[in-house]
Amino acid sequence: MKILIINGPNLNLLGTREPEVYGSQSFESYFELLQNQFHTIELSYFQSNIEGELISKLQEVGFTYDGIILNAGAYTHTSIGIADAIKAITTPVVEVHISNTFSRETFRHQSFISPHAKGVIIGFGLKSYALALKSF
Repeated sequence: MKILIINGPNLNLLGTREPEVYGSQSFESYFELLQNQFHTIELSYFQSNIEGELISKLQEVGFTYDGIILNAGAYTHTSIGIADAIKAITTPVVEVHISNTFSRETFRHQSFISPHAKGVIIGFGLKSYALALKSF
């Protein structure tokens, strides 16, 4: 089974960015734990702060991988382009958020991705990614 985790803008700063919201662990160190925990899955990771690169990656793997876990960050609430890319591909996408977006600013309550996702996991910290992996 091949699963790709895609992280969007500012998630490269995990571990240093707002640790009270996102925790103090970097995604790279957490990704190593995921690889060990889910050693039977061919797990890869991509991060970009650029919307077009996220869309290109979805299109690149969206017909050949078994699953995609997507944390689009702030693009969740703004990007019709990312939503359209998810709608266009055949690989199932699970939308993930580290924080509970509904307990934050009102603009974070809307997701353009959710209507096209297999499911949504919100608010369990970095463990949200492991929960998403278990859904495949």
